[in-house]
Amino acid sequence: MEFEYLYKKYSSKIFRVCLGYFNDVEKAKDVMQDTFITVFTNLDEIKHRENIAGWIYRIASNKCLRQIENEKKEALVKGYGFEQGEEVESYLVEKNFIKLHQCIAELPNLDRLIIGFFLEDVKQEKIAEVLGLSYSNVRVRIYRIKEVLSKKIKEDEQ
Repeated sequence: MEFEYLYKKYSSKIFRVCLGYFNDVEKAKDVMQDTFITVFTNLDEIKHRENIAGWIYRIASNKCLRQIENEKKEALVKGYGFEQGEEVESYLVEKNFIKLHQCIAELPNLDRLIIGFFLEDVKQEKIAEVLGLSYSNVRVRIYRIKEVLSKKIKEDEQ
């Protein structure tokens, strides 16, 4: 598969995923470019080419999470102040977002992939096709994964 073809096919989708993480066009573009640099450098190493979409989505998601973690660390190092209510609210939203992704990281590999695709608005039929599962199995797993995540987040709040 040619890199140019992959870039044309997935760049807009990956950009939207990144934009969902950051809500900042420039950051989303930067992370999307980093994603495709990784795709380009590792394209020869991928074994299951039929799952290339999932592989690219996973790279993008991991890059976004790493960027968020790095920004949070930088903010702490710089002595980030919480003097305005809006900044506190923004921090809490980011903290909850990070907590959600930490809970997702604790899931088994297959469940992480399923919920990752689901959060990236990949249709359940496509998830089933990409992962080699039945449509009904994917629907049930998504429901159960949501329950597990809700329970973990509620436990951490207490």
